[in-house]
Amino acid sequence: MNLTNQFCHFFDDDEFKETERAGFRRRVITGDNLQLCFWRIKGGATGSVMHNHDHHEQLGIIARGKLDFRIGEKDTEERVVIEPNQVYLAPLGVWHGDSIFVGDDEYDECWILDVFAPPRDDLREG
Repeated sequence: MNLTNQFCHFFDDDEFKETERAGFRRRVITGDNLQLCFWRIKGGATGSVMHNHDHHEQLGIIARGKLDFRIGEKDTEERVVIEPNQVYLAPLGVWHGDSIFVGDDEYDECWILDVFAPPRDDLREG
């Protein structure tokens, strides 16, 4: 079975790229109509601000660790903790962020699989 072709992408630590934010690494896979951003974020990392997307829906799946964040109205103070195998949905215009990334016991990382539709140009990797 050939698993090394243009349609199959697998976990490979070397494929994760450092970002401008300390403790944030990502791997981005972009299709015509959707995009997967696989984040590996060091537990305790900071730098997530409240924001929204006017042109992109975002669906996030927590694979490891926990995401403690705010989602809803821009001024909401309510925090939600998303644990492994749980999902959040940020439709167009919904504010989210101010995140606390809780690392898991094995890697001390929070792994988030963010799906965007349509793809975000600022996340495309060459």
